[in-house]
Amino acid sequence: MDAACDGPGRGLALLYAAAVFAAALPSESGAGLIVHGDALALLGGLPDGCAGLVYADPPFNTGNRRDGVRVRATRDDAATRRGFAGATYRTERTGTAGFDDSFDDYLSWLRPHCEQTRRVLARHGTFYLHVDPRESHYCKVLLDEVFGRDCFLNEVIWAYDYGARSTRRWSAKHDVILVYARSAGAHHFDLTGVDRIPYMAPRLQTSDRAARGKTPTDVWWHTIVPTNSRERTGYPTQKPLGVLRRIVAASSRADDLVVDWCAGSGTTGVAAQGLGRRFVLVDRSADAVTVMRQRLGPDVPVLDLTG
Repeated sequence: MDAACDGPGRGLALLYAAAVFAAALPSESGAGLIVHGDALALLGGLPDGCAGLVYADPPFNTGNRRDGVRVRATRDDAATRRGFAGATYRTERTGTAGFDDSFDDYLSWLRPHCEQTRRVLARHGTFYLHVDPRESHYCKVLLDEVFGRDCFLNEVIWAYDYGARSTRRWSAKHDVILVYARSAGAHHFDLTGVDRIPYMAPRLQTSDRAARGKTPTDVWWHTIVPTNSRERTGYPTQKPLGVLRRIVAASSRADDLVVDWCAGSGTTGVAAQGLGRRFVLVDRSADAVTVMRQRLGPDVPVLDLTG
């Protein structure tokens, strides 16, 4: 947690943040705000019940430095890197982005963020907390305490098939997304705007059903952002737009404010912008803010609270 979030000066900082955010919050469909600063200060400055959806993909507490590399590939017949249809490419490293993923007491850091998240959610609002299997069971108990066990909606499994394989255990190829309602039974959820997916056994369905596909369950098979994808920013831990678009489409209304307090590469904002939702993104990393500005364009203002 930022040192700026501790000590006697924090109350004044939150009052200042509240005044700033009240003036800067987006009001038009698809409009957004990027905040360069501390997540807890942002949450503390937001009004009660202002958000229809909060998504957070906080550091996974791996204990390591997380770095990503941005690479540009250019077709070159003399190069040695082989790609689609046998074409060869030369690559150029264009930049890096990263952060330290280590906390002495992860749950003590996470708890006030979750408490403030519950406060800023509207009665129909929903919280999606994206974590990995090493921390998910601890986070589940924490969210049961903060939101109440009756507000638990789903443990979504995002499964992917990429990277090295282990010969010592089953290879870890999934993340966990814990989903909680602000108020039990009052949350918004609408599958009509969610892209349907193919049946695993289409021959067991009628031709019409097979052609239409099915709505997703709580297990999501979705690739990571490929290294050669135009979507890829080079920011470590970047999540696929398809995953965030599904979340925003199902769990927010057209006039809702979507908040992401560990915004990273800004994928939540890209999804919200494309679906016409208002959004607020915050990250304390200058690398993250740079990536978000590039992805979301000059019309999305940046509020710098680091100074």
